[in-house]
Amino acid sequence: MFNTFISSSKLLKTFTNHIKAVWSIDYSKVFDDSHLLCSGSNDKTVRVWDIDTNKQIQLFDEHSDPVYCVKFSLYHYHSHRRNVICSSSADRTIRFWDFKHNQQLQVLYEHNGPVCGIEFSSFNGGRYLCSGSHDKTIRLWDVETYKTLHIFNEYAISCVDISPLQSNNNNGNDNKNDSIGVIGGNGYTICSGSYDNTIL
Repeated sequence: MFNTFISSSKLLKTFTNHIKAVWSIDYSKVFDDSHLLCSGSNDKTVRVWDIDTNKQIQLFDEHSDPVYCVKFSLYHYHSHRRNVICSSSADRTIRFWDFKHNQQLQVLYEHNGPVCGIEFSSFNGGRYLCSGSHDKTIRLWDVETYKTLHIFNEYAISCVDISPLQSNNNNGNDNKNDSIGVIGGNGYTICSGSYDNTIL
């Protein structure tokens, strides 16, 4: 199957509006059944592309430094019917954008260094966001309230992810609600890549 994929592969689309290196992309077909791509770049912009029409449909340029990571927010769509992108930047901020209505929804300023990686949780509909920064912290956020829930002190962070795994061991606890307070006990793990050459 892999050989078939390789032999039949071809370039389908090229998007060329960025004027500097593209650091991050994310794909989604959830929003109104559209096939969308978002991108973050060294040109300090966040862009949204309609893959079907091969066109840029939105541009956000309020970051003051390169944009390192972009993610579509499924939580905002399923909970509030809003088409939202989250972006993180060397300007030390995390920003939420409504790309349907062309507006910035929220800016999170709590990191003290460039924010290199962001990832939404695979549980609770993506309500939780983790972010990793050069300020040597990983922060866990509730995107419903835009509040920090926990801070992990590590090394300078370059990327983060949240595992999809869930433990079957409830330790006698019948609560199935995936409470963020027992994220470890429920088997969910935050993983980070660091400038000290380690993965934690």
